Amino acid sequence: MENVDTLIYAGWVIPVEPDNTVYSHHAVAIQDGKIVDIVPSDEAAHRFLPRITHRLPTHVLMPGMVNTHTHAAMTLLRGFADDLPLNEWLTQHIWPAEAACVSPEFIIDGTQLAIAEMLRAGVTCFNDMYFFPDTMAEVVEKTGIRATIGLIVLDFPTAWAANADEYLQKAQVVHDKYQDNPLIQFALAPHAPYTVSDEPLIKAKALVDKWQVPMHIHVHETAHEVDEAVKNQGERPLSRLHKLGLVDSSLLNVHATQLEQDEIELLAKQGAHVVHCPESNLKLASGFCPVDKLLKAGVNVALGTDGTASNNDLDMLGEMRTAALLSKGISGNASSVPAHEALRMATLNGAKALGIDDVTGSLEIGKSADIVALDMQTLETMPMYDPISQIVYATSRDKVSDVWVAGEHLLKSRALTRIDIHELMSKVTAWREKVDAAVEAAANQTEK
Repeated sequence: MENVDTLIYAGWVIPVEPDNTVYSHHAVAIQDGKIVDIVPSDEAAHRFLPRITHRLPTHVLMPGMVNTHTHAAMTLLRGFADDLPLNEWLTQHIWPAEAACVSPEFIIDGTQLAIAEMLRAGVTCFNDMYFFPDTMAEVVEKTGIRATIGLIVLDFPTAWAANADEYLQKAQVVHDKYQDNPLIQFALAPHAPYTVSDEPLIKAKALVDKWQVPMHIHVHETAHEVDEAVKNQGERPLSRLHKLGLVDSSLLNVHATQLEQDEIELLAKQGAHVVHCPESNLKLASGFCPVDKLLKAGVNVALGTDGTASNNDLDMLGEMRTAALLSKGISGNASSVPAHEALRMATLNGAKALGIDDVTGSLEIGKSADIVALDMQTLETMPMYDPISQIVYATSRDKVSDVWVAGEHLLKSRALTRIDIHELMSKVTAWREKVDAAVEAAANQTEK
């Protein structure tokens, strides 16, 4: 018999690749953090001698989900300024709150809260954009999750850096420190075309090419953004990015609610990716990403939650359902974004956008054992005809029972194994008072 570290028996295994495939009564064998094989349960019992065995006969095993756009530490601003349009929400509430509160301590507690929430919702990898990426990397390393950490770039000063050159200099330092960590990769993350000028964008692209990493940027998020760009610069933001040489297979266009047909064709031709954040876009009334047209054109579309200040959760199961339903409603086609495609958008498409689809995003031999188990033996998920459809249309994040990242059991029967939730909840409660006090003090100072 073959010795392995872990053998997980399950009622169903959804590998995502091959597409729209379900294996009934199968087991996943794991050795040294990687998937050794996926075989029928009877065969596994005679072939493998595991150190640890998990028997989950009522569960579905699937790849860990990839949350391809987050602002993790903003979990501490969940519900802070709701029901406002994007420009007012951002400029009059979020940016002032960040100026008053963001610090390494804010990043530590906010990021840990986000990671705890994501693990409990079946997310094994996230792609972030926020301040103090060095501090975020420390939290990611301690919690054991997989992450792409955005090295943010802006024209204006924040608590992290004074100007675009300093953002880029600090990006180099953070990248060099953590580049050998197998669970951490980086992306250059210019905030948006309207907050980053041409020269920093060109310099950021040079680092993207040098390091072979993604470029993560908000693009065409609202009609107002596009109209202002045309008014002030004489062209649409995506056209400007293309002229600067940024539109290629490294580019992650986040939101992309305002796309014309020629822009969709450009993204497809250049191999660029779109990150769809349906619930954030709906909440901020930003517009609708033309997912059906993008997919038909051959554009890789991934899913993200955005930050909890604009969503207000990090629930990728919810994003899948919303993405599938929204695309059907917008396109007038009930076959648009079928369940298996929504699942792929939340897993393998996200990994592909981040350039790590050879590592994660599907359950395949040789890939990292980034695995989620969902208990489907509940009233809300019965009867079971099609496990993929059931996950997308009927399953909520409380059904996630277990999560493994690179073979490590980070969520065990709903309990986090590396994060003390009681200590974390105490810190988060304290932050609510700190944020209110800091914002009030800043407002009083401004009035004076």
